[in-house]
Amino acid sequence: MMRLSYIARRNLASKPLQTALSAILLAFGVGMVSLMMLAERQMTAQFERNIKDIDLVLGAKGSPLQLILANVYHVDAPTGNISLAEAEKVMKNPYIESGIPLAYGDNYRSFRIVGTEYSYPEHYDASVSEGKLWEGVFEVTLGHAVASKTNLKVGDQFFSSHGLTDETDVHKDKAFTVVGILAKSNSVIDQLILTGVESLWAVHAEDDDLDISAEELYASREITAVLLKKRNPMAILTLPNLLRETNMQVALPAIEINRLNQQFGIGAATLRSIALLIMILSFASIFISVFENMQARRYELALMRTMGATPFTLIKLLLLEGGILSLFGTICGLIISRIGLFILASEVENKFQYDIGDLGLIAPEIFLAIFAILVGLIAAALPAERTLRMDISKTLSNE
Repeated sequence: MMRLSYIARRNLASKPLQTALSAILLAFGVGMVSLMMLAERQMTAQFERNIKDIDLVLGAKGSPLQLILANVYHVDAPTGNISLAEAEKVMKNPYIESGIPLAYGDNYRSFRIVGTEYSYPEHYDASVSEGKLWEGVFEVTLGHAVASKTNLKVGDQFFSSHGLTDETDVHKDKAFTVVGILAKSNSVIDQLILTGVESLWAVHAEDDDLDISAEELYASREITAVLLKKRNPMAILTLPNLLRETNMQVALPAIEINRLNQQFGIGAATLRSIALLIMILSFASIFISVFENMQARRYELALMRTMGATPFTLIKLLLLEGGILSLFGTICGLIISRIGLFILASEVENKFQYDIGDLGLIAPEIFLAIFAILVGLIAAALPAERTLRMDISKTLSNE
């Protein structure tokens, strides 16, 4: 077998252009399918992780999908602000079990500063790795990714900028102090700077706020959204009617994300079809490569038969050529998918602060690799089968 492997490698190396074309086609086909598997798996895992136990999102009227993307995944701008007093009425609805208020509008180096309650990190099972959770106004606890990318440490101070990405309008008169850093939770919490809602109000407080009553101040307070968990399924039917005359709405994360997946599904299906077409072309190329090699080496194969090689030995040789070619192309394809995912992860991270850079091998890829190699062997087996019907004397006399 070792001798046959050597001969198979030498035969493939004797036609470098044809061999390279077959390997490249297979590599790109496997690479595209593998990249889609990796990206889809990681994005789905992120979406499902961040949407966990969030039944409804309460926010300002606008696009329901935008409301979900902005307040669950923090990858879009909010639809607006809502009254804290009105939001608390919804949270006290008998059909609602609990609610997590969110208030934001400032950032530090494009990381969002979110005013909320302790229930928010608890919802994602985020634990403190250094320091503690925020307590006073202008105290913040950093998500794991924020701390690693900004190099902020417990005790450091920084100034926030107005907006979600813009860093020009800096509030230089009010500094935030880092009091804690969260452990990695593989959720949206990793990308956020958490503080109390009061801190966000204090950043934008005007001197005139000191001259109004506590009741008036409370009535003027606004937040961005509330993440709701229902106690009764009737909440989904009753809340939209209760909010009809207000500036608020509720959106269902599961429905909106499913709609988003359907919209992207057409493009993903098209890419899969293109990748499969490339793979089919690569298998055809392997077939042609092995067939032409066999035709060009008919005299050599006939000599091997006269020297004692059996037909099945020649079939093994040709299958080895196809197997080595498909194995090499498959490995290159998996490497290409990792390079592609690394580039894609960098773009996603820069734009959305999301980490999808897990380059580990996943189970569907193993089946993809096995399938690609098996089909490559079948493509080589078809021309190899002709060696069984080879007329040795006729082949040698014609050369």
